[in-house]
Amino acid sequence: MSEAKSVNGFLIKQKDGQWWIENFGGTETITGPFSTEAKAIEVASVLELEHPAPAKRRGKDKT
Repeated sequence: MSEAKSVNGFLIKQKDGQWWIENFGGTETITGPFSTEAKAIEVASVLELEHPAPAKRRGKDKT
């Protein structure tokens, strides 16, 4: 198994001869499998990270 590569904030890992895209922490598979590392890198390069929307700040009630 080869070492994971980081592409656009995602990890490219090989498992059982197939290539997978995982989140940076390696805790979640985003997509896959791909037959080649190059295909996985190409897909990862166009993926966009989703970040949760920031919590709305609550201001003091103005009465």
